[in-house]
Amino acid sequence: MSIPLIARLQLGLRTFAADVAQGFFAISHNGLAVVGLTIFFFVVALTVRPDLRVVTEAKVISWLQERQYDELGIATDADAVDRATATDPRDLPKQQANLAYWLSKKYRVAPEPLSALVSEAYDVGPANQIEPTLILAVMAVESGFNPFAQSNVGAQGLMQVMTKVHEQKYQGFGGALAAFDPVANVRVGVNVLKECISRAGSLEGGLKLYVGAGNMKDDQGYAGKVMAENARLQQVAKGLKVPITPPPSTAAEAATARLESLWEKAQRLTPFGKDDGE
Repeated sequence: MSIPLIARLQLGLRTFAADVAQGFFAISHNGLAVVGLTIFFFVVALTVRPDLRVVTEAKVISWLQERQYDELGIATDADAVDRATATDPRDLPKQQANLAYWLSKKYRVAPEPLSALVSEAYDVGPANQIEPTLILAVMAVESGFNPFAQSNVGAQGLMQVMTKVHEQKYQGFGGALAAFDPVANVRVGVNVLKECISRAGSLEGGLKLYVGAGNMKDDQGYAGKVMAENARLQQVAKGLKVPITPPPSTAAEAATARLESLWEKAQRLTPFGKDDGE
């Protein structure tokens, strides 16, 4: 009698366990099905209602940013990368990449923002019948590729455009403050340079007008500097080896260069951590 009873108990326990397992599977399966259907209908709703999709994306991004702030303690901005004027030089055509790397070394500016400026010069230059390398040469001489530069007379940005004089040209970019946006400044500067060249009837005369020396006999060597830099940049674009620092043209410049070199070496040899009084 005892063996059949134990067998029945074992059979009952196995049956109970099987029923529980089947029930759990059924509940889980149905639950996952409900979740899947919910996600499906939610995606359909987002597709049909673009306004709802925009709101949802904003909520999700806001939630992610809050989580990131809690973890890192930094207020993040997912749109920052879209505002950055930068391009990977490896994505540029060979000539443009040559220019970006060379200018980066010479002017001690990161190659990524320079790559974006080189690309912009190659976009707007042909449309305005101006060599891209000339545009870059103007930026180099005018600001050394500092987008926040400002002269004593109010010329601003990469191409040192007189913002007050050409304020109307910035209206399409949102106003005069766009003078400090690299792309806006380049486009306005190229437009001004084109007008100057057209008025003067020559490249050299246009450069004199651009720098405000149209009515003067001497532009203090401005046009010569730009044209010399343009010639160097054309060689760089072709892949030729061009020294970062051009050779001095006079004995005085050579002496100054030697003094600057000696000063830099002396600075490097000065021991760190010493006070002036020691």
